[in-house]
Amino acid sequence: MSDTRTSAVDPDTDSASNADLRRVGQTPAGPVIPRDHNARIAAILKGAIDPHVHSGPSIAPRALDHLDLVREMSQAGFAAVVTKDHDYAGVATAALITKHYPQLRTKIFSGIVLNNVVGGINPYAVEHTAAMGGRIVWMPTLAAENHLRWEKSAKWAHPASTQKMRPARAVPVLDANRRVLDEVKEVLDVIARNDMVLASGHLHVSETWLVFEEAQRRGVKRLIFTHPEDIVDASMNDVQGIAAMGAMVEHSLAFFLEGSKFKTCSAQDLRRQIDAAGIDHTMLCSDLGQVGVFSPLEGFRHAVELCLGLGYTDVDIHKMVSTNTARVLGLEALIAADAPEMRA
Repeated sequence: MSDTRTSAVDPDTDSASNADLRRVGQTPAGPVIPRDHNARIAAILKGAIDPHVHSGPSIAPRALDHLDLVREMSQAGFAAVVTKDHDYAGVATAALITKHYPQLRTKIFSGIVLNNVVGGINPYAVEHTAAMGGRIVWMPTLAAENHLRWEKSAKWAHPASTQKMRPARAVPVLDANRRVLDEVKEVLDVIARNDMVLASGHLHVSETWLVFEEAQRRGVKRLIFTHPEDIVDASMNDVQGIAAMGAMVEHSLAFFLEGSKFKTCSAQDLRRQIDAAGIDHTMLCSDLGQVGVFSPLEGFRHAVELCLGLGYTDVDIHKMVSTNTARVLGLEALIAADAPEMRA
């Protein structure tokens, strides 16, 4: 966990209602990107992928919907986005946008989060998501046992789902002897058969180790360790070890960017996280889309500026916003023609 954390609200569940200010340099207290960096930043982001973004509609207020997101990212040359909602699989919406807006540069994908609304650890729901082209299966988030424990001692509350429907009920992944539950194994088998991505969600890092090890035994090839900097109580040794398993370590930009109301970590925290996993096992996501904060696209622009300031090269940053993400998602073909100058 970061040693520079401050009280904040969770970008996954925020329900603030400030104006949506999207243009560069006009976000609430956000950093202004110097004009002479814009072309460089745009080149780095050509072919980028946002693999964890909270566009709407949703039970929580969102600043832009899925179509708005794809249009905005297309203008910036992004290759793809993967929408995430805690309560529904976005695969049907992704299919509709793909069919009716084929001209848009950015391709949209989605997945499913195994929270209460979809039945928790539900292999039927995962099979349906797979059949509809879903890419990622997230372990429980708002209904994770770890999340509910963490929420009780946190200095701030998660208002989204529990304000508008009954409180979340814990969705366990381990039994009393800390063995992976049979129903979780069944879901892992579905993920393996369909070559989907398993993401750790809000599991405690100790649970993530066990689930990822079982997943690999059952043939799952694609693993994402979700925001180790927040909620999941991960150490740098955990980050290094899980990356060494072959997982991609995903960092939520919302927690690191100046001007983000979700900021809980420093730039140096990001450097430590990246250095622990290594650039080739690091991917960046916005974890944005909420009201009252800059847009996902602006988040990526600010993040590139941040990473340049930390001394990372253009090629290294492009790996973390594009190449690595494409590899874990199986989307290499989408970026094949993008930014050849960024290939190491």
